[in-house]
Amino acid sequence: MLKVTTRVILYSPQCCQVRHSSGKLKELAIRLKAVRNIQKITKTMKMISAAKFAQASKAIVPARAYGVGALSMYDKTEIAPNEKKQQLFIAVSSDRGLCGALHSNIGRALKSEFEQVPEGIETKVITVGEKAKAFLSSTAVGRSIIMECKELGRVPPTFNDAAAIADQMLGCGYDYQEGRVFYNWFKSAMSQIIKQQPVYSTEVVSQSASMSVYDSLDDDVIKSYQEFQLANTLYYTMKENYTSEQGARMVSMDGATKNAGDMIDRMALLYNRTRQAVITTELTEIISGMTAL
Repeated sequence: MLKVTTRVILYSPQCCQVRHSSGKLKELAIRLKAVRNIQKITKTMKMISAAKFAQASKAIVPARAYGVGALSMYDKTEIAPNEKKQQLFIAVSSDRGLCGALHSNIGRALKSEFEQVPEGIETKVITVGEKAKAFLSSTAVGRSIIMECKELGRVPPTFNDAAAIADQMLGCGYDYQEGRVFYNWFKSAMSQIIKQQPVYSTEVVSQSASMSVYDSLDDDVIKSYQEFQLANTLYYTMKENYTSEQGARMVSMDGATKNAGDMIDRMALLYNRTRQAVITTELTEIISGMTAL
């Protein structure tokens, strides 16, 4: 005689719903922790940029004397702008990001000027900093880049850095008559203005009709002065751009920290509501099961 065993399921809780809610709650907790970690990073970067900005804003005042002095000789010699056949554009940026559209604005300004160059004038580009090179390489200007300088922006620029870049520029083999340096001029931490600083070759300066205002000038003196002048201009523009970069990064990280705080508040509220819903659902299922038994 066969013995038949039957099993009766009196209550089967809705485990799938609880598991789904618990998974969502865990996902929210992971995201909330990630946003809090990002907020700590942005807050730390803001503090570091604020300290660097305070030092750079003090150092930019004496450095501007280099920029004013760089233009004094060119203003007196009255160099004619229609003698150029080859020109050079120099984009000053750095290797570091997280400072808003500071570097991309330099690339856009240079690209706009590059597209307006008349036919018959050869134009080449030199990038100072990886960010400008990355932006211009994705445009038609990228084919005209003849030299790039990296490892800039981590520490304040020095005159030795500018002199090394100027030496590489003079030895790159491109003979230009006129050049323009694109850089961010520091106005305030919230505002930077893109300006252009002119540079000229030794040949163009020596052939200027107004060079007679200076006494005892020969080709060697003019060549030495032009080499110093190029390093001088690069040093000034790099200092201006470095100060602008630190101010822009400080403002950008401050905005990112505030945005992360707002996101944390919204996610914490959603997390608490979801957690309460999970607890309520589990209690309801337990009470329903007990009632059924």
